[in-house]
Amino acid sequence: MAYKSIKSVLSGAEAGSELTVKGWVRTKRESKNAIFVALNDGSTINNLQAVAEAGQLPDDTLRLITTGACLAVTGTLVESQGSGQAVELKIGEVHIYGPADPEKYPLQPKRHSLEFLREIAHLRPRTNTFSAILRVRHALAFAVHKYYNDNGFFYLNTPIITASDAEGAGEMFRVSTLDPLNPPKTEDGKIDYSQDFFGRETNLTVSGQLEGELGALALGKIYTFGPTFRAENSNTTRHLAEFWMIEPEMAFYELEDNMALAEDFVKSVIRYALDHCADDLAFLENRLIEEEKTKKKEEQSELTLLEKLRFVVDNDFERLTYTEAVEILRNSKPAKKGQFQYEVGWGIDLQSEHERYLVEKHFKKPVILTNYPRAIKSFYMKQDNEPATNSRGEVFGPTVRAMDVLFPGIGEIIGGSQREDDLDKLTTRMAEVGIDPEAIWWYLDTRRFGTAPHAGFGLGFERLVLFVTGMGNIRDVIPFPRAPKQAEF
Repeated sequence: MAYKSIKSVLSGAEAGSELTVKGWVRTKRESKNAIFVALNDGSTINNLQAVAEAGQLPDDTLRLITTGACLAVTGTLVESQGSGQAVELKIGEVHIYGPADPEKYPLQPKRHSLEFLREIAHLRPRTNTFSAILRVRHALAFAVHKYYNDNGFFYLNTPIITASDAEGAGEMFRVSTLDPLNPPKTEDGKIDYSQDFFGRETNLTVSGQLEGELGALALGKIYTFGPTFRAENSNTTRHLAEFWMIEPEMAFYELEDNMALAEDFVKSVIRYALDHCADDLAFLENRLIEEEKTKKKEEQSELTLLEKLRFVVDNDFERLTYTEAVEILRNSKPAKKGQFQYEVGWGIDLQSEHERYLVEKHFKKPVILTNYPRAIKSFYMKQDNEPATNSRGEVFGPTVRAMDVLFPGIGEIIGGSQREDDLDKLTTRMAEVGIDPEAIWWYLDTRRFGTAPHAGFGLGFERLVLFVTGMGNIRDVIPFPRAPKQAEF
C-alpha cells in the first residue's frame, strides 16, 4: 500500500480510509486499555496519533516503539475520541525500520535548550522548533525564486571561488592546493601562488555583486542566490562564517527604482510565508510568547511574531536620507537623556539601536535610509553631485546613492545602492581606498563599453529567516551553522 504524508492525512483523508503512514515516534503513551503513539514525518508540525488496543501488539514490537524510532504504520483512519485532533489511525500493522535506544537517544520528550540542540545539529531538525524553521526557510527560498522569475529576472550563478574582494574587507577564506607545510616560495620569501591550482591567490567569495553587475549589463535584470563566506572572528548572534545571499542587479534602475523593488520584494516573500506556513508560524509565535515571559519588561517586544510580520507587509516604508535620520536621532529623547549606547553624529555608521528607534518609536513603520556619507560606504556606490545639507542649512561631506532597509527588532536587513557608472569617478574612488584597477579590469570594462545606470542590493537570507521565524540567534536558522571553532557537521 502506498503511504501518505501525515500532512495530507490531516488535511483531507476521510475517516474509514485504509492507509499507511511512515515517520518518527515523538511520544508513546500507554494506558490500561490502549497504546497511543504520536508520529511525525516532517511534512507538518502536527503529529498523527496512532492507537492500538492493549495487548494488540507483540511485546517485542512494543518494546521497540520508543521516542526517536522510525516506523511504518498501516491501519484505518477513524474519528478521534480525544481532543486536539479530528482523526487518528487505528493500528493494524507496525513495521519498525529503525529503533532508537531510549538510554542513548538525546531528544527526549521535554524542552531542550537551543545551546544543547546546536551541539546535536544532526538531530535537531526532528524537534518541533527546528522542523518549523526549516519548513519556513524552504518556503522563503521558493518565494525568492518565484518572485524574481515572475518579475522577469534571470537567475545568475556567480563564482564561489574568486580572486576579488567585493567588499574590500579582506576577511576572506583562502582557497589553495599548495602544501601548507611546505609551500613554494618566491625569491623574496613569499608564497608563490603562481604554482597554485589557479595560478594566483584565490578565496571564497564574500559577495556575487560584482559579477552580478556584469550579468545585469547584458541581460537587464538578474539575481544571485548562493553561499557567501566571511572569515570574521565574530561570535555574536548576528554573524555566520557561511551564509546565503540574495543579490538582484538591474540595468537602467536608479535609486528610487531600487527602493521600490526592495520594498515590494520583501513584502512579497513575507506574505508568501504568512500564506503558506500558518501552522509553523503559529507554533513559533507561541514559542516566542513563552520566551518573552522570561525577559525583563523593558526587554520584551511590543509586537508578537505575526504582528511584526504584518507590520512589514501592511505598511508603506518610510523613505528619508541619512542626514535627516541623524537630525531626528540627535533631537530624540534617548539622545538627549544619554540613553543611546553609541554616539549619534553625521559621518558615523548608525548602530542597530538607532535604526530600531527610527522604525519602532519614531515612524512606527519600516524605513529606507538613503544618501549615506561616501566615506563609510563601498567604492562602487554612485556619488551624489551635491554634499548633504540638513534643515538648518549645515553643509556636510559628500554622499553616495546608497540605501538601507530597516526592520523592527533587527535593524538593517537590506543594503544596496545605485552603482557608479562613470569610469573616471569610479577609478578615482578606487584609488582613494587603495583598490588596484588591474585587479578588477573586467569590472571596469563595463564602464568602458556601453555603460548604463544600474542598481542593486543584497539581502542576507539567514537574516530574513531570523526575522520571519522570530529566532534570536542566526545559528538557529541554518541547518548546519559555520562560525569560529564550529564546523562539526
